[in-house]
Amino acid sequence: MRAVLVVNPRATSTSERSRDVLVRALRSEVDLTVRYTRRRGHGVALARDAVHAGVDLVVTLGGDGTVNEVVNGLMSAEPATIDGHRTSAERRPALAVVPGGSTNVFARALGLPRGWPEATSVILESLREGRSRTIGLGRADDRYFTFCAGFGLDAAVVRRVERARRRGQVSTAGLYLRATISQYFLGGHRHPAISLERPGAPAENDLATVIIQNTAPWTYLGEREINPNPDASFDLGLDVLALRQLHVPSTARTVTQMFSRNPNPRGRQVLRLPDLDEFTLVAGHPQAFQLDGDYLGEREKVRFASVAAALRVIC
Repeated sequence: MRAVLVVNPRATSTSERSRDVLVRALRSEVDLTVRYTRRRGHGVALARDAVHAGVDLVVTLGGDGTVNEVVNGLMSAEPATIDGHRTSAERRPALAVVPGGSTNVFARALGLPRGWPEATSVILESLREGRSRTIGLGRADDRYFTFCAGFGLDAAVVRRVERARRRGQVSTAGLYLRATISQYFLGGHRHPAISLERPGAPAENDLATVIIQNTAPWTYLGEREINPNPDASFDLGLDVLALRQLHVPSTARTVTQMFSRNPNPRGRQVLRLPDLDEFTLVAGHPQAFQLDGDYLGEREKVRFASVAAALRVIC
């Protein structure tokens, strides 16, 4: 089996020594080539090259941003060979994810251990036994995402966190909490401005912020799962939670529900739409936009779609 390991050398939870250990472990099972990302977006190109080369497996070592780039490279490249008897997912290289970032939501949602040594052991065992799983993805316009997207408040929080990290702060649960509080009380744009449009149904207007999930959980705070849409699944469509207003009492109640051990957010200001195949968000003025925890700027309109049985993963 031919494989490519895509490494983010700035991954927060691994060192050069641990990367060497990982490479040796993988080479015990596969014919491995190692590639390093050099800039933001480079993972897309490396994954496309792997598809064109006809490799069987792409492994990532990095955080959720690295995974997102590699997934987009895999999904946007034409497979080297066309076999009409195989599905689109079967014609692409499989994906294996070694957690190397600070949160690693996608890897943990797949059921992999949080630590990279333990996760590597699970992946190697799956390779030996020929185990894989086919999952669905989300797509926002022309970009794929694995676990979540945000339009409005949560994306603005991601923007604050990224700015703090560029100033040298470490990505921690505390940083995200501080960014959330600062954005909520000081960020402005708390008036409803977003509409959700979907085929065959009336538009949902006057939404203040929208969270989209392709699986559960939405994210983690340390070891605790945060679940606005606890029934979201890789095997179903996209689940949406939107808030109609961002008033302090109703928002605090919804956040408390999301943090509970049996989350079921509800209330007059809460809109939940499960298992959607497609929908479009339209804003009255530009809104912050994020995919898989990466801030992508401001948008006034984004079309979302669920892509079923899109990608094989080793887990």
